[in-house]
Amino acid sequence: MPKPVPKAPVRPPCQLSLFPETATLVRVDPATNCWRFYSLSLQPDLFGGIALVRQWGRIGTAGRQVCALYDDAGQAWDALARQLRVKRRRGYRDRVAG
Repeated sequence: MPKPVPKAPVRPPCQLSLFPETATLVRVDPATNCWRFYSLSLQPDLFGGIALVRQWGRIGTAGRQVCALYDDAGQAWDALARQLRVKRRRGYRDRVAG
């Protein structure tokens, strides 16, 4: 008599974020030797606030990093959206996975 197949554990449904919490942009122009990246992420800090971490530089390097602290998650998301608008206006595009 075959053994019964155990059932997989049921995972609770997860809520997807309505607003992006991370973004990676690139700007590649071989004619001008421009190979740049710009990364943004929202991370909780130790005091209950939200930190907007910005990292940028030449592709293939560690680049530079700056952290801006916000008391409210809404303010942090607004700052992230503002930075994305500015960078897209300057020629940065979303990084394609792969």
